[in-house]
Amino acid sequence: MPLPCRTLPRRCDRFSRLAPALVGLALGSIVAPVLAAPLAKAAPTATAAARLSADAQTIAAWVVADRDAHGLPFLIVDKRHATVAAFDAAGRLLASAPALLGLARGDDSVPGIGERRIADIRPFERTTPAGRFEAELGRNSGGEDILWVDYDAAVSMHRVRPVKASERRLERLASPTPNDNRISYGCINVPAAFYDGTILPLFQPRNGIVYVLPDTKPLAAVFRAAVTRTAHR
Repeated sequence: MPLPCRTLPRRCDRFSRLAPALVGLALGSIVAPVLAAPLAKAAPTATAAARLSADAQTIAAWVVADRDAHGLPFLIVDKRHATVAAFDAAGRLLASAPALLGLARGDDSVPGIGERRIADIRPFERTTPAGRFEAELGRNSGGEDILWVDYDAAVSMHRVRPVKASERRLERLASPTPNDNRISYGCINVPAAFYDGTILPLFQPRNGIVYVLPDTKPLAAVFRAAVTRTAHR
């Protein structure tokens, strides 16, 4: 059984890069692949934008216009809608999928949480932090490949693990509402098919950027430059 993402001494052990041989396409469901046209200048096309919330559209447009991802692929994690959208280095929306997030709402990690035992993390501390993160592929202490989002806080994106039947993680991903997608200790769980078919191929060559949208703070409190740019268009 794979170990949880959060273990001591660093809950997960980082691995510099994944070799190409590690990538294997896995069967999966609950994924919404979306092939879209390139983002037109500073904004997504109508087809792509229709699949994004207003806040996600704002971030996507800003990333492309200001080249904030510096030529790297990027993900937008929309916590309020419990979705992950994947973009290539040119800003094209490649695919989207539902996601499971930290049990507690909140946009900051408790200081030092990355060093604590999983048993010591109280329910209200199980948040998925918001912000801009330089992500890289790695491995956890159980040998599973994961995408590090916030290494110091031990927050990663990985395939959903239906370890505890009572948590109904697969059912939560499949439900049409984001209201039941809060269950993890802070890590971002996605369908295996989305992780293997989109995340791994996208981040394996050069890693990339993950933008996690806030769910309690205003968007401007976390991404002021993006909101300011939108206001002055």
